[in-house]
Order: sequence, then structure tokens, then C-alpha cells
Amino acid sequence: MAIDKNIDPMLTASDVARLLNVHMNTVRRWSNQGVLKAYRIGSRGDRRFRQEDIDYFLSQENKVSSRRRVPAWRTMIGNL
Repeated sequence: MAIDKNIDPMLTASDVARLLNVHMNTVRRWSNQGVLKAYRIGSRGDRRFRQEDIDYFLSQENKVSSRRRVPAWRTMIGNL
């Protein structure tokens, strides 16, 4: 069986939390709400995230924050 070495590694919820400077539970909540695209793997249903999806999320935040002073994630999920 050949292994495809072109597959990009997936990020864990902890990795994403570190990148976005938020708590891991926030990443989980955003995943549940569809704010962040997650892929469930394994029998436990662990979440994995693609770097491209996180980059897209950050680019959307930059577009919104350049027009407003409210962080994009606030506009995406409403007031908490």
C-alpha cells in the first residue's frame, strides 16, 4: 500500500486554539456551530482541522476587522 506524501497534516483543536489565541473549548464550540470546518476522525470522533480552512477563517476576520472594530468571530457567532 502506497502512502501519499502530498497530504498536508491536520491540526488538532489544541493547535487551532494556539493559532487563534482562544481556549480549546471555543474552538470546539465554533466547530459545532459551523464557524470552523472540522473533520471528525477515529472512533472517538476527534476533531481535525485543515490549515487552509484556518487561513480562510483568518482572512475573513481581516476583511471584517478592516471595516469594523468588532472581531470577525463576534459577527459570525453573535454575542456570547
